[in-house]
Amino acid sequence: MRIVKRVLIGLGLVVLALVVLLAGSVVVDGLLGGNRLDAAANTRIPNAGGPELRAYVARPAGPGPHPAVIMIHAFLGLDQETVGKAEALAQEGYVVVAPNLFRDSTARWVPRAIYQIASTPQEQILGDLDAVFAWLASQPDVKPDRIGVMGFCFGGGISLRYSLSNARLAATAVFYGSPVTDANQLQSLPGPVLGIFGGADQSIPVSQVQAFEAALNDAGVPNKISIYEGQPHAFVRSIEEIRQGGPPAEAWNEVLAFLKQTLQASPSSSREVTPSPAAGDFAWGYYLRLAYEHAFGAAAHRH
Repeated sequence: MRIVKRVLIGLGLVVLALVVLLAGSVVVDGLLGGNRLDAAANTRIPNAGGPELRAYVARPAGPGPHPAVIMIHAFLGLDQETVGKAEALAQEGYVVVAPNLFRDSTARWVPRAIYQIASTPQEQILGDLDAVFAWLASQPDVKPDRIGVMGFCFGGGISLRYSLSNARLAATAVFYGSPVTDANQLQSLPGPVLGIFGGADQSIPVSQVQAFEAALNDAGVPNKISIYEGQPHAFVRSIEEIRQGGPPAEAWNEVLAFLKQTLQASPSSSREVTPSPAAGDFAWGYYLRLAYEHAFGAAAHRH
């Protein structure tokens, strides 16, 4: 019995040490977030619902007015990959604003990223995006009726949910974000949807993507859903990787064609919709699968 007690005590101490180490690493990674934001953000956006929002803004040449895009970052927060894609999109003729939706925090450590998502209420995120939209629509070089939203990973799911709550958005592009499969909710989408997904994404099964497409069709929402066979989660990363060709370039070209059709063309008749925010609870299952993808799956080898 004494040996068993010693083993159990030893295991308990090991577990306690790991918990303390993990918690400490989350704190340390958080302390470094401000410095990372200093390198990625170039604008502060007024926010009636809270502190100013830090963002990166990219503008095309010429006075405009131009169509515009809200670009929502991935799992870790606003970073240089988001900045690179924002600049590339600005070269195509769009004013792009990429806000950090974790406010003053970013992550480079998966446990910290999970903490950021779990501790940031979706209602706060949607409210912050309202502030971003209002600021963007007020800019003299922006066409306020030609604003779309797009996002990657975490940002893909948020872009879809924000479109459910803002009837003024003209288009939505989702890069491997958690889908909504309730046709009744999707009826609130004000414009067309583009969905880009990886066939080998372990966090979003292909069956769920197919259910998303079916629900969009049932809701009468114009859409194009593309599944890239063999591609993992987060396969569209930096603009440098996109320019190397292959599936990342194909997916990027899809979004360029989609935005040209929906934001640069003359406005078509808009859908009459009633905003219906899909806040919901924290999706532990999805985010645990997402954490596995970034820590151990194919996406981990692309950091």
